[in-house]
Amino acid sequence: MTGIQIKLEPGYHRDNNVVFIRFPKDEKLIEIVKSIDGARWSQTNRAWYVPKSKFRLATVYALFTGYWVDYSALQLTKPKKVEQTTQKSITQVPPPIVENRELIDEYKKWLTHKRYSENTIHRYTEMISIFAGHMGSTSLRMITNADVIEFVRGKLIAQGYSFTYQNQLVSALKLFFREIVNAPIDIEKLERPRREHKLPNVLSKDEIKAILQSPKNVKHKTMLSLIYACGLRRRELLWLKPNDVDSSRGLLTIRNSKGRKDRMVPISDRTIGMLKEYYKLYRPKVWLFEGQEPGERYSEASLSKVLKVALEATKIHKPATLHWLRHSYATHLLEAGTDLRYIQELLGHKSSRTTEIYTHVSQSSLQKVKSPFDDMDI
Repeated sequence: MTGIQIKLEPGYHRDNNVVFIRFPKDEKLIEIVKSIDGARWSQTNRAWYVPKSKFRLATVYALFTGYWVDYSALQLTKPKKVEQTTQKSITQVPPPIVENRELIDEYKKWLTHKRYSENTIHRYTEMISIFAGHMGSTSLRMITNADVIEFVRGKLIAQGYSFTYQNQLVSALKLFFREIVNAPIDIEKLERPRREHKLPNVLSKDEIKAILQSPKNVKHKTMLSLIYACGLRRRELLWLKPNDVDSSRGLLTIRNSKGRKDRMVPISDRTIGMLKEYYKLYRPKVWLFEGQEPGERYSEASLSKVLKVALEATKIHKPATLHWLRHSYATHLLEAGTDLRYIQELLGHKSSRTTEIYTHVSQSSLQKVKSPFDDMDI
């Protein structure tokens, strides 16, 4: 390992959350940082930076193999929420040893070759990196089932980490040890946590109306409206291109969504009219919704902030997220009498069981149930 230190710091640049990458001037390091997706030079801050939405810690580790990467300052940016606070303590582990970083880099290349999504590649490699850091100087080639159980019990469960994270960790480990490393571990005995059965969070139509009316900025209003109007995931909205809107047929094409599937959803004349008004004002070049720089995709963090501001303005005291708009879209369709099979197709669900969960929160379905208490003469 060289004596050169790479320092990662949270920051704010041009109204966006970013991660600054600081290091002594070195042509080799400059070439490395240029290969990071979204990396740019800030003359004002005299440092390279990456938008927080594009920053991938595991990727940076892999690229700067042989250098000391100090990421301790990033811990200070975690919001003080239960699950995120526990992640803060879990990620406060040393970086993986060189041998393990090379294995993780090989894993990333394999995932990329198999065309896993960018988000999955990031999650899986970061999880393996955290696990490897926890194992210290132990090679991942020597990991046993007992090591995984100790990590899950001693770290994840003890620190209140979520069911979802534990489940994803098991998936990442199974794939890693099946495809990359032959270790004394029985991957079939890596058990998943018992499945949770949580109901989707749904807003009323009046609450949705208040949220969508709140933004004064046309772009902000259009983005939130389109998520609800077509039941989009956050990533699906941000990866839309102008040509994906077919106004003559009243269809919106969603490409390469979850599960690497394309699908089409109907888009109303009213929504198309809103998009035309937006397009005249902003003239996007590459993506339907772009950031401050032409051709730069609007960031996930900024989109979440748009919803947060709208909620504050409407005085809705619920921890609503962008995905609540999608849940509300599906539930309101069901309450209007739309067949579940069509809703499944519109949402892009692989299984009808996923869509059936909305029957448990549909107001019209629940209100049809008459309590036996009402027939009692008391």
